[in-house]
Amino acid sequence: MAAISRLQVQLLHFTPPLKSPSVFSRFPHFSRISPRKFFTHRPLCSVSDSTPQSSSSEIGSSSSIVGDLLDYLNESWTQFHATAEAKRQLVAAGFHLLNEDEDWNLKPGGRYFFTRNMSCLVAFSIGEKYVPGNGFHVIAAHTDSPCLKLKPKSSSNKCNCLMVNVQTYGGGLWHTWFDRDLSVAGRVIVRGSDGSYLHKLVKVRRPLLRIPTLAIHLDRTVNQDGFKPNLETHLIPLMAMKMEDNSMESKNEGNDPLLKDALHPLLKQVISEELCCAADDIVSFELNVCDTQPSCLGGGNEEFILSGRLDNLASSYCAFRALIDSCGSHGDLISEQAVRMVALFDNEEVGSGSIQGAGAPTMFQAMRRVASDIAQGHVGEGVFERAFRQSFLVSADMAHGVHPNFMDKHEEHHRPEMQKGLVIKHNANQRYATSGVTAFLFRELGRIHNLPTQDFVVRNDMGCGSTIGPILASGVGIRTVDCGIPQLSMHSIREICGKEDIDTAYKYFKAFYQSFSSIDRKLKVDA
Repeated sequence: MAAISRLQVQLLHFTPPLKSPSVFSRFPHFSRISPRKFFTHRPLCSVSDSTPQSSSSEIGSSSSIVGDLLDYLNESWTQFHATAEAKRQLVAAGFHLLNEDEDWNLKPGGRYFFTRNMSCLVAFSIGEKYVPGNGFHVIAAHTDSPCLKLKPKSSSNKCNCLMVNVQTYGGGLWHTWFDRDLSVAGRVIVRGSDGSYLHKLVKVRRPLLRIPTLAIHLDRTVNQDGFKPNLETHLIPLMAMKMEDNSMESKNEGNDPLLKDALHPLLKQVISEELCCAADDIVSFELNVCDTQPSCLGGGNEEFILSGRLDNLASSYCAFRALIDSCGSHGDLISEQAVRMVALFDNEEVGSGSIQGAGAPTMFQAMRRVASDIAQGHVGEGVFERAFRQSFLVSADMAHGVHPNFMDKHEEHHRPEMQKGLVIKHNANQRYATSGVTAFLFRELGRIHNLPTQDFVVRNDMGCGSTIGPILASGVGIRTVDCGIPQLSMHSIREICGKEDIDTAYKYFKAFYQSFSSIDRKLKVDA
Protein backbone atom coordinates (compact mmCIF):
# COMPACT_ATOMS: atom_id res chain seq x y z
CA MET A 1 0.00 0.00 0.00
CA ALA A 2 1.36 3.40 -0.96
CA ALA A 3 2.18 5.83 1.86
CA ILE A 4 -0.35 8.62 2.38
CA SER A 5 0.25 12.20 3.37
CA ARG A 6 -0.86 13.97 6.55
CA LEU A 7 -3.52 15.91 4.57
CA GLN A 8 -4.94 12.72 3.10
CA VAL A 9 -5.15 11.11 6.53
CA GLN A 10 -6.97 14.14 7.91
CA LEU A 11 -9.45 14.23 5.02
CA LEU A 12 -10.14 10.52 5.13
CA HIS A 13 -10.93 10.69 8.84
CA PHE A 14 -12.62 14.10 8.80
CA THR A 15 -15.72 14.41 10.98
CA PRO A 16 -17.55 17.77 11.14
CA PRO A 17 -17.70 19.34 14.61
CA LEU A 18 -20.92 18.42 16.45
CA LYS A 19 -21.63 21.98 17.54
CA SER A 20 -21.30 23.51 14.07
CA PRO A 21 -23.42 23.11 10.90
CA SER A 22 -22.35 20.09 8.91
CA VAL A 23 -20.14 20.74 5.92
CA PHE A 24 -22.22 18.26 4.00
CA SER A 25 -25.52 19.96 4.92
CA ARG A 26 -24.24 23.27 3.60
CA PHE A 27 -22.73 21.68 0.48
CA PRO A 28 -24.95 18.66 -0.35
CA HIS A 29 -23.02 17.76 -3.48
CA PHE A 30 -19.85 17.34 -1.40
CA SER A 31 -21.15 14.23 0.30
CA ARG A 32 -21.43 12.43 -3.02
CA ILE A 33 -17.73 12.89 -3.81
CA SER A 34 -15.23 10.41 -2.49
CA PRO A 35 -12.27 12.12 -0.79
CA ARG A 36 -10.00 9.86 -2.80
CA LYS A 37 -10.92 11.73 -5.98
CA PHE A 38 -9.00 14.71 -4.70
CA PHE A 39 -5.78 12.72 -4.52
CA THR A 40 -3.25 11.92 -7.20
CA HIS A 41 -2.39 8.30 -7.92
CA ARG A 42 0.52 8.42 -5.48
CA PRO A 43 1.44 10.61 -2.50
CA LEU A 44 3.96 13.36 -3.09
CA CYS A 45 4.70 14.46 0.47
CA SER A 46 6.20 12.59 3.37
CA VAL A 47 4.13 10.57 5.77
CA SER A 48 2.83 11.84 9.08
CA ASP A 49 4.23 10.96 12.47
CA SER A 50 1.49 8.38 12.97
CA THR A 51 2.31 6.53 9.76
CA PRO A 52 5.16 3.99 9.84
CA GLN A 53 8.20 5.53 8.18
CA SER A 54 9.06 2.36 6.34
CA SER A 55 6.00 2.75 4.15
CA SER A 56 7.39 5.94 2.65
CA SER A 57 10.11 3.96 0.91
CA GLU A 58 7.46 2.81 -1.54
CA ILE A 59 7.82 6.15 -3.33
CA GLY A 60 9.74 5.20 -6.47
CA SER A 61 11.44 1.80 -6.65
CA SER A 62 11.67 -0.56 -3.72
CA SER A 63 15.36 0.26 -3.32
CA SER A 64 14.85 4.03 -3.35
CA ILE A 65 15.51 6.11 -0.25
CA VAL A 66 13.67 9.17 -1.63
CA GLY A 67 10.59 8.66 0.53
CA ASP A 68 12.72 8.28 3.63
CA LEU A 69 14.61 11.45 2.71
CA LEU A 70 11.32 13.35 2.47
CA ASP A 71 10.44 12.15 5.97
CA TYR A 72 13.84 13.26 7.23
CA LEU A 73 13.52 16.70 5.64
CA ASN A 74 10.05 17.21 7.09
CA GLU A 75 11.31 16.32 10.56
CA SER A 76 14.47 18.39 10.27
CA TRP A 77 13.34 22.02 10.34
CA THR A 78 16.52 23.06 12.15
CA GLN A 79 20.06 21.79 12.65
CA PHE A 80 18.95 20.55 16.09
CA HIS A 81 16.08 18.52 14.69
CA ALA A 82 18.27 17.15 11.90
CA THR A 83 20.78 15.89 14.46
CA ALA A 84 18.10 14.52 16.77
CA GLU A 85 16.46 12.59 13.93
CA ALA A 86 19.82 11.19 12.81
CA LYS A 87 20.45 10.17 16.42
CA ARG A 88 17.08 8.40 16.59
CA GLN A 89 17.79 6.44 13.42
CA LEU A 90 21.29 5.47 14.52
CA VAL A 91 20.00 4.18 17.86
CA ALA A 92 17.27 2.23 16.06
CA ALA A 93 19.95 0.68 13.84
CA GLY A 94 21.94 -0.53 16.85
CA PHE A 95 24.61 2.17 17.17
CA HIS A 96 25.74 2.88 20.73
CA LEU A 97 25.59 6.45 22.02
CA LEU A 98 28.87 7.72 23.47
CA ASN A 99 29.54 10.72 25.68
CA GLU A 100 32.56 12.88 24.92
CA ASP A 101 32.94 13.59 28.64
CA GLU A 102 33.28 9.92 29.60
CA ASP A 103 35.69 7.04 28.97
CA TRP A 104 35.02 5.00 25.85
CA ASN A 105 35.18 1.23 25.68
CA LEU A 106 35.34 0.44 21.97
CA LYS A 107 35.68 -2.91 20.25
CA PRO A 108 36.40 -3.99 16.66
CA GLY A 109 33.08 -4.65 14.95
CA GLY A 110 31.32 -2.09 17.14
CA ARG A 111 29.13 0.79 15.96
CA TYR A 112 29.10 4.06 17.87
CA PHE A 113 28.23 7.76 17.69
CA PHE A 114 28.14 10.95 19.73
CA THR A 115 26.61 14.39 19.36
CA ARG A 116 27.89 17.83 20.24
CA ASN A 117 25.55 20.77 20.89
CA MET A 118 22.78 18.59 19.38
CA SER A 119 23.75 20.13 16.03
CA CYS A 120 26.93 18.15 15.27
CA LEU A 121 27.21 14.36 15.06
CA VAL A 122 30.01 11.85 14.50
CA ALA A 123 29.15 8.17 13.93
CA PHE A 124 31.48 5.29 13.08
CA SER A 125 31.74 1.54 12.71
CA ILE A 126 35.03 -0.21 13.42
CA GLY A 127 36.20 -2.96 11.08
CA GLU A 128 36.82 -6.27 12.78
CA LYS A 129 40.32 -6.35 11.28
CA TYR A 130 41.11 -2.78 12.22
CA VAL A 131 44.39 -2.17 14.03
CA PRO A 132 45.61 1.22 15.26
CA GLY A 133 47.36 3.03 12.43
CA ASN A 134 44.88 1.91 9.79
CA GLY A 135 42.85 4.56 8.00
CA PHE A 136 39.42 6.11 8.43
CA HIS A 137 36.98 6.40 5.53
CA VAL A 138 34.89 9.48 6.25
CA ILE A 139 31.97 11.28 4.64
CA ALA A 140 31.46 14.78 6.02
CA ALA A 141 28.49 17.11 5.50
CA HIS A 142 26.72 19.87 7.41
CA THR A 143 23.38 20.23 9.17
CA ASP A 144 22.80 23.98 8.90
CA SER A 145 21.17 26.02 6.13
CA PRO A 146 20.69 29.76 5.54
CA CYS A 147 17.71 30.98 7.54
CA LEU A 148 16.36 33.70 9.78
CA LYS A 149 17.03 33.41 13.51
CA LEU A 150 15.28 35.22 16.32
CA LYS A 151 17.28 38.02 17.90
CA PRO A 152 17.95 37.83 21.65
CA LYS A 153 15.30 40.54 22.06
CA SER A 154 12.79 39.57 19.41
CA SER A 155 9.62 41.24 20.63
CA SER A 156 8.54 44.48 18.94
CA ASN A 157 5.35 46.36 18.12
CA LYS A 158 4.70 48.49 15.03
CA CYS A 159 1.38 50.12 14.12
CA ASN A 160 -0.40 47.79 16.56
CA CYS A 161 1.22 44.81 14.84
CA LEU A 162 3.17 42.26 16.87
CA MET A 163 6.47 41.74 15.04
CA VAL A 164 9.33 39.29 15.61
CA ASN A 165 12.85 40.68 15.22
CA VAL A 166 15.21 38.38 13.33
CA GLN A 167 18.79 38.26 12.12
CA THR A 168 20.00 36.70 8.89
CA TYR A 169 22.11 33.53 9.10
CA GLY A 170 24.32 32.68 6.14
CA GLY A 171 23.95 33.88 2.57
CA GLY A 172 20.29 33.27 1.88
CA LEU A 173 18.21 34.40 -1.06
CA TRP A 174 16.21 36.57 1.32
CA HIS A 175 13.62 37.78 -1.18
CA THR A 176 12.28 34.20 -1.30
CA TRP A 177 11.24 34.47 2.35
CA PHE A 178 8.54 37.04 1.60
CA ASP A 179 4.89 35.91 1.41
CA ARG A 180 5.61 32.45 2.78
CA ASP A 181 3.74 30.64 5.54
CA LEU A 182 6.37 30.66 8.26
CA SER A 183 6.73 29.38 11.80
CA VAL A 184 9.43 28.83 14.43
CA ALA A 185 11.46 25.83 15.52
CA GLY A 186 14.62 25.20 17.48
CA ARG A 187 15.57 24.53 21.04
CA VAL A 188 14.72 26.09 24.37
CA ILE A 189 16.05 25.71 27.88
CA VAL A 190 13.26 24.90 30.31
CA ARG A 191 13.36 25.04 34.11
CA GLY A 192 12.43 21.65 35.57
CA SER A 193 10.26 21.11 38.63
CA ASP A 194 13.33 20.00 40.59
CA GLY A 195 15.26 23.17 39.78
CA SER A 196 17.30 21.61 36.96
CA TYR A 197 17.42 23.02 33.45
CA LEU A 198 16.43 20.89 30.47
CA HIS A 199 17.20 21.18 26.76
CA LYS A 200 14.05 20.65 24.66
CA LEU A 201 13.39 20.83 20.94
CA VAL A 202 10.29 22.62 19.72
CA LYS A 203 8.57 22.87 16.35
CA VAL A 204 5.37 24.87 15.78
CA ARG A 205 3.97 23.22 12.68
CA ARG A 206 1.16 25.67 11.95
CA PRO A 207 1.75 28.93 10.05
CA LEU A 208 2.61 31.50 12.70
CA LEU A 209 4.56 34.24 10.92
CA ARG A 210 4.50 36.07 7.61
CA ILE A 211 6.76 38.63 5.91
CA PRO A 212 4.38 40.50 3.59
CA THR A 213 5.64 42.22 0.46
CA LEU A 214 4.63 45.78 -0.30
CA ALA A 215 1.74 46.04 -2.76
CA ILE A 216 2.79 47.05 -6.26
CA HIS A 217 0.42 50.03 -6.02
CA LEU A 218 2.80 51.45 -3.39
CA ASP A 219 5.99 50.41 -5.21
CA ARG A 220 5.26 51.02 -8.88
CA THR A 221 8.83 50.56 -10.15
CA VAL A 222 9.67 47.34 -8.35
CA ASN A 223 9.54 45.26 -11.55
CA GLN A 224 11.87 47.69 -13.33
CA ASP A 225 14.25 48.51 -10.47
CA GLY A 226 14.23 45.11 -8.81
CA PHE A 227 13.09 44.00 -5.38
CA LYS A 228 15.76 45.24 -2.96
CA PRO A 229 14.49 44.94 0.60
CA ASN A 230 16.43 46.40 3.50
CA LEU A 231 17.30 43.35 5.58
CA GLU A 232 17.09 45.26 8.88
CA THR A 233 13.79 47.10 8.39
CA HIS A 234 11.84 45.12 5.78
CA LEU A 235 12.62 41.52 6.73
CA ILE A 236 10.64 41.46 9.98
CA PRO A 237 7.94 38.78 10.31
CA LEU A 238 4.41 39.73 11.35
CA MET A 239 2.93 37.48 14.05
CA ALA A 240 -0.37 39.04 15.14
CA MET A 241 -2.33 42.20 15.73
CA LYS A 242 -1.93 43.79 19.12
CA MET A 243 -4.81 42.84 21.42
CA GLU A 244 -6.93 45.56 22.98
CA ASP A 245 -6.63 44.05 26.46
CA ASN A 246 -3.23 43.56 28.00
CA SER A 247 -3.86 40.14 29.51
CA MET A 248 -0.89 38.59 27.72
CA GLU A 249 1.38 41.47 28.72
CA SER A 250 0.27 41.29 32.34
CA LYS A 251 1.10 37.59 32.41
CA ASN A 252 4.66 38.52 31.51
CA GLU A 253 5.17 41.07 34.29
CA GLY A 254 6.44 38.50 36.77
CA ASN A 255 8.89 36.90 34.35
CA ASP A 256 12.66 37.15 34.50
CA PRO A 257 13.45 40.78 33.61
CA LEU A 258 16.26 39.60 31.35
CA LEU A 259 13.63 37.86 29.18
CA LYS A 260 11.08 40.67 29.29
CA ASP A 261 11.60 41.64 25.63
CA ALA A 262 13.20 38.38 24.51
CA LEU A 263 9.99 36.66 23.44
CA HIS A 264 6.60 38.24 23.03
CA PRO A 265 4.18 36.76 25.61
CA LEU A 266 1.98 35.39 22.82
CA LEU A 267 4.89 33.59 21.16
CA LYS A 268 6.07 32.35 24.53
CA GLN A 269 2.61 30.98 25.22
CA VAL A 270 2.51 29.18 21.87
CA ILE A 271 5.90 27.58 22.52
CA SER A 272 5.00 26.58 26.09
CA GLU A 273 1.85 24.86 24.83
CA GLU A 274 3.93 22.88 22.33
CA LEU A 275 6.28 21.82 25.13
CA CYS A 276 3.54 21.27 27.73
CA CYS A 277 5.31 23.51 30.21
CA ALA A 278 4.59 26.81 31.93
CA ALA A 279 5.56 29.90 29.96
CA ASP A 280 7.54 31.18 32.96
CA ASP A 281 9.71 28.04 32.85
CA ILE A 282 11.23 29.00 29.48
CA VAL A 283 14.56 30.60 30.41
CA SER A 284 16.47 30.67 27.10
CA PHE A 285 15.97 29.90 23.42
CA GLU A 286 17.61 29.37 20.02
CA LEU A 287 14.86 29.60 17.42
CA ASN A 288 14.90 29.60 13.63
CA VAL A 289 12.18 30.92 11.37
CA CYS A 290 11.08 28.03 9.13
CA ASP A 291 8.88 27.45 6.10
CA THR A 292 5.87 25.28 6.92
CA GLN A 293 5.39 23.89 3.40
CA PRO A 294 6.26 20.18 3.42
CA SER A 295 9.00 18.69 1.28
CA CYS A 296 7.50 16.80 -1.64
CA LEU A 297 7.96 15.40 -5.13
CA GLY A 298 7.18 17.58 -8.15
CA GLY A 299 7.55 17.88 -11.90
CA GLY A 300 5.64 16.29 -14.76
CA ASN A 301 7.14 12.89 -13.98
CA GLU A 302 7.55 13.51 -10.26
CA GLU A 303 11.29 13.53 -10.88
CA PHE A 304 12.14 16.50 -8.65
CA ILE A 305 12.42 16.92 -4.90
CA LEU A 306 11.04 20.30 -3.83
CA SER A 307 12.14 21.30 -0.36
CA GLY A 308 13.90 23.72 1.88
CA ARG A 309 17.30 22.83 3.37
CA LEU A 310 18.36 20.42 0.60
CA ASP A 311 21.69 22.18 1.06
CA ASN A 312 22.87 20.26 2.92
CA LEU A 313 20.46 17.85 4.59
CA ALA A 314 20.19 15.79 1.40
CA SER A 315 23.92 15.02 1.62
CA SER A 316 23.73 14.49 5.38
CA TYR A 317 20.95 11.95 5.08
CA CYS A 318 22.58 10.01 2.22
CA ALA A 319 25.79 9.89 4.25
CA PHE A 320 24.51 8.54 7.56
CA ARG A 321 21.98 6.27 5.86
CA ALA A 322 24.81 4.77 3.79
CA LEU A 323 26.84 4.18 6.95
CA ILE A 324 23.91 2.48 8.67
CA ASP A 325 23.17 0.23 5.70
CA SER A 326 26.84 -0.60 5.03
CA CYS A 327 27.16 -2.35 8.38
CA GLY A 328 23.61 -3.41 9.15
CA SER A 329 24.05 -7.14 8.58
CA HIS A 330 26.13 -9.66 10.47
CA GLY A 331 29.42 -10.06 8.67
CA ASP A 332 29.51 -6.64 6.98
CA LEU A 333 32.58 -5.67 9.00
CA ILE A 334 34.36 -9.05 9.15
CA SER A 335 36.99 -8.24 6.52
CA GLU A 336 37.07 -4.45 7.05
CA GLN A 337 40.48 -3.09 8.10
CA ALA A 338 39.42 0.57 8.32
CA VAL A 339 36.96 2.62 10.36
CA ARG A 340 33.87 3.85 8.51
CA MET A 341 32.81 7.28 9.72
CA VAL A 342 30.30 10.04 9.05
CA ALA A 343 30.71 13.56 10.45
CA LEU A 344 27.90 16.12 10.33
CA PHE A 345 28.87 19.65 11.33
CA ASP A 346 27.00 22.84 12.13
CA ASN A 347 27.81 26.43 11.08
CA GLU A 348 29.24 25.64 7.63
CA GLU A 349 27.15 28.45 6.16
CA VAL A 350 28.98 31.01 8.31
CA GLY A 351 32.55 29.71 8.09
CA SER A 352 32.61 26.66 10.42
CA GLY A 353 34.38 28.57 13.19
CA SER A 354 32.57 27.19 16.22
CA ILE A 355 32.76 24.36 18.74
CA GLN A 356 30.20 22.44 16.68
CA GLY A 357 31.65 23.44 13.28
CA ALA A 358 34.20 21.74 11.05
CA GLY A 359 36.82 24.24 12.25
CA ALA A 360 36.82 22.52 15.65
CA PRO A 361 38.94 19.35 16.04
CA THR A 362 35.86 17.20 16.79
CA MET A 363 36.38 14.64 14.03
CA PHE A 364 40.15 14.34 14.54
CA GLN A 365 39.74 13.97 18.29
CA ALA A 366 37.30 11.12 17.64
CA MET A 367 39.77 9.44 15.30
CA ARG A 368 42.55 9.68 17.87
CA ARG A 369 40.31 8.29 20.61
CA VAL A 370 39.30 5.33 18.45
CA ALA A 371 42.91 4.42 17.68
CA SER A 372 44.00 4.95 21.29
CA ASP A 373 41.13 2.95 22.78
CA ILE A 374 41.56 -0.01 20.45
CA ALA A 375 45.30 0.03 21.20
CA GLN A 376 44.46 -0.34 24.92
CA GLY A 377 46.92 2.41 25.77
CA HIS A 378 49.82 0.77 23.90
CA VAL A 379 50.09 3.36 21.15
CA GLY A 380 53.14 2.88 18.99
CA GLU A 381 55.25 5.54 17.31
CA GLY A 382 53.39 7.56 14.66
CA VAL A 383 50.10 5.65 15.00
CA PHE A 384 47.92 8.71 14.64
CA GLU A 385 50.00 10.24 11.86
CA ARG A 386 49.92 6.99 9.88
CA ALA A 387 46.17 6.74 10.41
CA PHE A 388 45.60 10.23 9.02
CA ARG A 389 47.83 9.51 6.01
CA GLN A 390 45.91 6.35 5.17
CA SER A 391 42.50 7.98 5.61
CA PHE A 392 40.21 9.41 2.94
CA LEU A 393 37.53 12.08 3.28
CA VAL A 394 34.52 12.68 1.05
CA SER A 395 33.32 16.24 1.57
CA ALA A 396 29.67 16.07 0.49
CA ASP A 397 27.92 19.36 -0.17
CA MET A 398 25.29 20.24 -2.76
CA ALA A 399 26.54 21.34 -6.20
CA HIS A 400 25.39 23.99 -8.67
CA GLY A 401 23.41 22.32 -11.44
CA VAL A 402 23.23 24.22 -14.74
CA HIS A 403 20.20 26.53 -14.84
CA PRO A 404 18.33 26.30 -18.18
CA ASN A 405 17.56 30.04 -18.07
CA PHE A 406 21.10 31.07 -17.07
CA MET A 407 23.39 28.62 -18.87
CA ASP A 408 26.05 31.29 -19.32
CA LYS A 409 26.68 31.31 -15.56
CA HIS A 410 28.45 27.96 -15.96
CA GLU A 411 31.76 27.27 -17.68
CA GLU A 412 30.65 25.76 -21.00
CA HIS A 413 32.47 22.44 -20.57
CA HIS A 414 31.47 21.93 -16.94
CA ARG A 415 27.71 22.14 -16.74
CA PRO A 416 26.41 19.47 -14.34
CA GLU A 417 22.80 18.48 -14.92
CA MET A 418 20.22 17.20 -12.49
CA GLN A 419 19.50 13.46 -12.76
CA LYS A 420 22.98 12.83 -14.22
CA GLY A 421 24.89 11.78 -11.10
CA LEU A 422 27.21 13.14 -8.43
CA VAL A 423 29.36 16.17 -9.22
CA ILE A 424 33.11 16.20 -8.47
CA LYS A 425 34.15 19.78 -7.67
CA HIS A 426 37.49 21.20 -8.78
CA ASN A 427 39.16 24.54 -8.06
CA ALA A 428 42.80 25.42 -8.75
CA ASN A 429 42.75 27.96 -5.91
CA GLN A 430 41.82 25.28 -3.36
CA ARG A 431 38.30 26.47 -2.67
CA TYR A 432 37.61 22.76 -3.08
CA ALA A 433 40.03 20.13 -1.75
CA THR A 434 39.86 17.78 -4.75
CA SER A 435 43.17 16.73 -6.32
CA GLY A 436 43.89 14.66 -9.41
CA VAL A 437 44.54 11.62 -7.23
CA THR A 438 41.44 11.92 -5.05
CA ALA A 439 39.24 12.64 -8.08
CA PHE A 440 40.56 9.49 -9.77
CA LEU A 441 39.93 7.30 -6.73
CA PHE A 442 36.41 8.60 -6.31
CA ARG A 443 35.61 8.32 -10.03
CA GLU A 444 37.06 4.80 -10.15
CA LEU A 445 34.72 3.83 -7.34
CA GLY A 446 31.81 4.99 -9.48
CA ARG A 447 33.09 3.20 -12.56
CA ILE A 448 33.33 -0.11 -10.74
CA HIS A 449 29.80 0.21 -9.41
CA ASN A 450 28.35 1.73 -12.60
CA LEU A 451 27.49 5.04 -10.92
CA PRO A 452 27.71 8.28 -12.96
CA THR A 453 29.81 11.33 -12.10
CA GLN A 454 30.07 14.85 -13.50
CA ASP A 455 32.62 17.62 -13.07
CA PHE A 456 32.27 21.26 -12.02
CA VAL A 457 34.71 24.15 -12.36
CA VAL A 458 33.62 27.74 -11.76
CA ARG A 459 34.14 30.33 -14.49
CA ASN A 460 37.36 32.36 -14.24
CA ASP A 461 35.37 35.60 -14.12
CA MET A 462 33.26 34.49 -11.14
CA GLY A 463 34.00 33.85 -7.49
CA CYS A 464 33.91 30.32 -6.16
CA GLY A 465 32.16 29.14 -3.04
CA SER A 466 33.80 26.69 -0.68
CA THR A 467 33.00 23.76 1.61
CA ILE A 468 34.27 22.11 4.77
CA GLY A 469 36.59 20.05 2.53
CA PRO A 470 39.59 22.41 2.58
CA ILE A 471 39.13 23.07 6.31
CA LEU A 472 39.26 19.37 7.19
CA ALA A 473 41.91 18.49 4.60
CA SER A 474 44.31 21.09 5.97
CA GLY A 475 43.55 20.18 9.59
CA VAL A 476 45.74 17.06 9.67
CA GLY A 477 46.56 16.43 6.01
CA ILE A 478 43.80 13.97 5.11
CA ARG A 479 43.21 13.16 1.43
CA THR A 480 39.92 14.73 0.34
CA VAL A 481 37.54 14.89 -2.59
CA ASP A 482 34.75 17.47 -2.78
CA CYS A 483 31.52 16.27 -4.38
CA GLY A 484 27.83 17.09 -4.36
CA ILE A 485 24.35 16.43 -5.65
CA PRO A 486 23.41 18.95 -8.40
CA GLN A 487 20.57 21.30 -7.53
CA LEU A 488 18.90 24.55 -8.52
CA SER A 489 17.78 27.48 -6.33
CA MET A 490 20.59 26.95 -3.83
CA HIS A 491 20.03 28.99 -0.63
CA SER A 492 16.43 29.76 -1.57
CA ILE A 493 13.75 29.03 1.00
CA ARG A 494 12.60 26.36 -1.48
CA GLU A 495 15.21 24.37 -3.43
CA ILE A 496 15.05 21.66 -6.09
CA CYS A 497 17.11 18.60 -6.99
CA GLY A 498 16.64 15.40 -8.98
CA LYS A 499 15.13 12.34 -7.37
CA GLU A 500 17.50 9.93 -9.12
CA ASP A 501 20.54 11.84 -7.89
CA ILE A 502 19.54 11.12 -4.29
CA ASP A 503 19.59 7.39 -4.89
CA THR A 504 22.85 7.72 -6.84
CA ALA A 505 24.49 9.58 -3.95
CA TYR A 506 23.28 7.00 -1.44
CA LYS A 507 24.59 4.10 -3.55
CA TYR A 508 27.88 5.92 -4.13
CA PHE A 509 28.41 6.57 -0.43
CA LYS A 510 27.48 3.01 0.49
CA ALA A 511 29.91 1.68 -2.12
CA PHE A 512 32.59 4.00 -0.68
CA TYR A 513 32.23 2.42 2.74
CA GLN A 514 32.09 -1.14 1.43
CA SER A 515 34.81 -1.18 -1.23
CA PHE A 516 37.12 1.84 -1.02
CA SER A 517 39.75 -0.12 0.88
CA SER A 518 40.30 -2.53 -2.03
CA ILE A 519 40.52 0.33 -4.56
CA ASP A 520 42.91 2.39 -2.46
CA ARG A 521 45.33 -0.55 -2.07
CA LYS A 522 45.84 -0.66 -5.87
CA LEU A 523 47.04 2.95 -6.11
CA LYS A 524 50.81 3.50 -6.05
CA VAL A 525 51.66 7.18 -5.63
CA ASP A 526 54.84 8.67 -4.18
CA ALA A 527 54.17 10.33 -0.85
